[in-house]
Amino acid sequence: MFENYEAPSDLRPSDPRFGCGPSLVPVSFLKSLADTGVELMGTSHRKPAVKNLVKDVQEGLRSYFNLNADATVAMGNGGATLLFDMMGLGMVDKSSAHFTCGEFSQKWFKSHNSIPWIEASEHAVEYGKGVTPTNIDSVDFIAATLNETSTGVMIDSLPKVGENTILAIDATSGGAQCPCDVNQTDAYFFSPQKVFASDGGLFVSILSPKARERALKIASDKSRYIPGIMDWKTCIDNSDKNQTYNTPAIATLWMLNEQIKLMNKVGYQAVQDNGKAKADHVYGWANEKSYLSCFIEEAQYRSTAVATINVDEKFNASDLCKRLHELGFVYGIESYRKLGKNQFRIALFYNITLEDIQKLTSLISHAIESEL
Repeated sequence: MFENYEAPSDLRPSDPRFGCGPSLVPVSFLKSLADTGVELMGTSHRKPAVKNLVKDVQEGLRSYFNLNADATVAMGNGGATLLFDMMGLGMVDKSSAHFTCGEFSQKWFKSHNSIPWIEASEHAVEYGKGVTPTNIDSVDFIAATLNETSTGVMIDSLPKVGENTILAIDATSGGAQCPCDVNQTDAYFFSPQKVFASDGGLFVSILSPKARERALKIASDKSRYIPGIMDWKTCIDNSDKNQTYNTPAIATLWMLNEQIKLMNKVGYQAVQDNGKAKADHVYGWANEKSYLSCFIEEAQYRSTAVATINVDEKFNASDLCKRLHELGFVYGIESYRKLGKNQFRIALFYNITLEDIQKLTSLISHAIESEL
């Protein structure tokens, strides 16, 4: 199906990248990195050029999220998956509760559940359903995912937790775009390959004084084994000095900083509004077409960063994705592989324009309706 489809040239998006994996990185970022010549790439991460870049990232995030003055912007290598283990080993005292609604939130739970001295509990909903995290007095760590990349579920609120409980939010695919008062969290973290338009292999974790104190206290406990790469004390000490623990990928830091500067020009609220406008268009389109439907039925949980759209079984979504990729029109809108759904998963990240989203939906409709 769709193997002979020819797309109209007037429906060609200005950029074909709509994927929810590594995001659309503006070519201008790559050119500006090249313009640094011999002054940045190949420089030690202990030297001013890189330390100043790390400082720019930290200060840019403080401005963007309007962070409290006592917040710590900690950075390190490894990405969000490493951070799941790092938090379990070094920030959970005895117990954690996990609100899961998809592949990545479950991955976080499985990470903590495999640590022998942690009592990890899962509060799960069926894939495609929304989840609202709540306070649980019996645990000292609550884990929630701001935006579940695999299913397109966005949490609708944050719980208020007790003074002895850490509220941790995985913001990897929604951070910077999905609504969230970061100052109401204790550990808000992400790897930057989504809205932040960079590469993976890096994590940023914004810590409240409570989370910082917990991490440093556990790090001082010599009876608990923590691998060196996951040592919070080393991470925090180096972050306080505008450094990363190990040698970072400088290009990743550069692209992250370029994106933060871009978004700081308009501000967090404008970026949220931009995401909502694109989400409203996609979900409205799905509701209007008889051969489409929103995978997330409860509107308050529909993501403004990742949209998942079901397709009538008469039309093979994978075949259409393949054909649009062959034509060079659209890349990366296949459904999440482990869901096994006949659907599209469309990134609504900030750098993807509303005009291109509109062309994408018109293009998909044109292709499907050509088969009617």
